[in-house]
This record gives sequence, structure tokens and C-alpha cells, in this order.
Amino acid sequence: MSRLIPPHSVPPSLGDLETIAQAAFAEIPAELRAYAADIIIRVEDFPDEEVEQEMELESPFDLLGLYRGVSMADQSFNETQPRSDVDMIFLYRRPLLDYWCETGEDLSGLVKHVLIHEIGHHFGLSDDDMERIEDES
Repeated sequence: MSRLIPPHSVPPSLGDLETIAQAAFAEIPAELRAYAADIIIRVEDFPDEEVEQEMELESPFDLLGLYRGVSMADQSFNETQPRSDVDMIFLYRRPLLDYWCETGEDLSGLVKHVLIHEIGHHFGLSDDDMERIEDES
């Protein structure tokens, strides 16, 4: 799905970007999407101060998205207590829009790229694996 915004129009809102993200998530290959079926995608304008400090960002524009949760490598399948936190992917609207304007890339494609990489990092995929997934989708 491609969503083109005409020049000089209003930039996509948080809700618009959430809609774009849901459509982009639906286009991710089924085998990857199945493992992330319960994930919540949340769109915010910028990363919060805690994330900025934790990631040692020079600018809040330096981060397009972030997976928050316990990576597969760190999860124990023998835990007796269920996890109480929910895995989430945060997409940061203003950095995404800034990158989109600078590069001229398709916004839906950019959002899909960020989602694939955030999910891929969660599952321990290599950059080559994620590139292959993007090429196949």
C-alpha cells in the first residue's frame, strides 16, 4: 500500500501514521508477522527522555522506532509466572517524517522497513535476514 502525501499538505498525524503502520504490518511476510501477532504498535511524536538517555541519542530525531519488550534470546520458556508487560513497537512520527522528507522514500515503505527491523532485532535476525525479508515482501 502506498500513501502519497501531496506537497504542501498537512503532515500525517499520529493517527494517520498508526493507520499506515497497521497496513504496513499486514504486508510483512506471514511467518514473521505470526511471531509478533500480539505486539502493540504505538506511535508517538518523539522518544521520551528516558529512551533518549538510554540510547545515548544526540537528537530525538536519531531514532525512528524502538522495540520494547523482552527479546526472544532473553525469554525463559520455563518461567512459572506469566509476563505482565506487553511487547510494543514504538514508531516516532517526527523523526520518521523528517527522514521521509529528506529521502523522498515512500512513507509506507519506510514504516514497513522500520517494523521489519524492530521485529527482526527482537527475534535475533541478522541485517542480511531482514534485508532478504524486505526483498521478498
